[in-house]
Amino acid sequence: QVQLVESGGGLVQAGGSLRLSCAASGLTFSSYGMGWFRQAPGKERELAAAMSRNGGSVYYADPVKGRFTMSRDNTKNTVYLQMNSLKPEDTAVYYCAATASGVARLSSDDYRYWGQGTQVTVSS
Repeated sequence: QVQLVESGGGLVQAGGSLRLSCAASGLTFSSYGMGWFRQAPGKERELAAAMSRNGGSVYYADPVKGRFTMSRDNTKNTVYLQMNSLKPEDTAVYYCAATASGVARLSSDDYRYWGQGTQVTVSS
């Protein structure tokens, strides 16, 4: 079955960095668009970044633009989210997700497979 497993979350001070990884199995990874979503306590899940199947198209939400970088390695079936200059408002559970459309979809409704999430906490 399809599995997406996130790792790399943790506690970091404001201004620090974290690198999230999402390892995929059970699907033809290079055919799937990927997304990183996040959900803060009491808030709706929101898209942070999305990438097409070959990495040629990337979208960043305004709150993370210029600070986060999404990448993927199709030889390792893994997608990454490098998060720099972290702020307390970045505190959330971060989820990776896969869409069979192959493009950088912006709506969570377009993503079929989801990981279990990894907690990122940024202290002030």
